[in-house]
Amino acid sequence: MREQYRTTELSPADLAPEPVAQFTRWFKEAAEDPAIHEPNAMVVSTATPDGRPSSRTVLLKHYDGAGFVFFTNYDSRKGRELAANPYASLLFPWHPAARQVVVTGRAERVGRDETVAYFRTRPHGSRLGAWASPQSSVIASRGELLARYDELAARYPEDAQVPVPPHWGGVRVVPDTVEFWQGHENRLHDRLRYVREPDATWRVERLAP
Repeated sequence: MREQYRTTELSPADLAPEPVAQFTRWFKEAAEDPAIHEPNAMVVSTATPDGRPSSRTVLLKHYDGAGFVFFTNYDSRKGRELAANPYASLLFPWHPAARQVVVTGRAERVGRDETVAYFRTRPHGSRLGAWASPQSSVIASRGELLARYDELAARYPEDAQVPVPPHWGGVRVVPDTVEFWQGHENRLHDRLRYVREPDATWRVERLAP
């Protein structure tokens, strides 16, 4: 299975001075593209201290000059791996536009106030789900999970304030590199990567496809 990408060239002159501004441009275009479902979906890759990787898809919930934020159960596999090896890679796979963005950097937990503020915006069912699921743990059956959810739903009806689980919160990936990938014919893709310098400025380099 193979597809020829036919898109316009991406040159360094086209880029914003820093990667978050460039990400904002591409993210806006992805959000306006009806062919791209959930443009904030990203693949988060983590690894154990001895280098065994794992990946999963989560939703980006916030980004700014400080980094890219998602929320998770800190006791999950990714939570445990990040606690032991605080580096991550994020991949935004915008295939219909023949574009990808890859972010690499250090992961850190967001402040508890930021976690609480976001948790309050989640649908009621999602708040209960954060308590019901011992994420990444082995469970006997789906029935066990649903029974736990029903217990929580009875304890916290729709109009009740669901407390934030102590083991749940945000993770911010502070980028060291951000690569913008644009597909082209004959696999001669454009790959332009921002690299953070020691003085916190950014330089752009082109990678061979």
